[in-house]
Amino acid sequence: MDYLNLLNKRYATKAMNGKMVAQEKIDNILEAIRLAPTSSGLQPFEVFVITDNEVKSKIKEIAWNQSQVTDCSHLLVFAAWDHYTADRINHMFDLTNEIRGFENEGWENYRQQLLSTYPKKDPQQNFEHAARQTYIAFMSAITQAAAEGLDSTPMEGFDSSALDGILNLEAKGLRSTLLLPIGYRDADKDWLVNLVKVRKPMKELVTHI
Repeated sequence: MDYLNLLNKRYATKAMNGKMVAQEKIDNILEAIRLAPTSSGLQPFEVFVITDNEVKSKIKEIAWNQSQVTDCSHLLVFAAWDHYTADRINHMFDLTNEIRGFENEGWENYRQQLLSTYPKKDPQQNFEHAARQTYIAFMSAITQAAAEGLDSTPMEGFDSSALDGILNLEAKGLRSTLLLPIGYRDADKDWLVNLVKVRKPMKELVTHI
């Protein structure tokens, strides 16, 4: 199935049946997240994979009691850096040099440019920038899930501060941004399953200049 067909096929699943997903499929989704593009290649986020039923139940309570949170196989939590620090920036530049096996003058100049700007910015401004990067990786996860024959539900509807507390994210320098339940649909309980996908016509969405 090509990419556009995958996008047309997938939808925000409203009910899941609790069936467990093979680990290989989850690993492929996580790899799609890892390979997603991010600003300056910094990957300013982490992903938490939740299968513990007790933890999922706690999250459901602060996510409008959406059943997919507990009925999914795996619940992914995306959490962005709360700030761009020198240590975080240097780690990614050092990792690049290590993997590529050489240092590049232009790349090192770019490192210094980021070090002279990001850490001085307001932490909230930096968090918001990092949070936007999670949405890019989030889309990679959704699409790969569809490629694996799985269902998923993009979620912003949750109390992020409460979720941060459940997962102790503040101590890790992180703040939650998105939830992604992954599993298999329960077609008998999913009111959206057979409805036609609705999107704006191209003429309302795109302007050619």
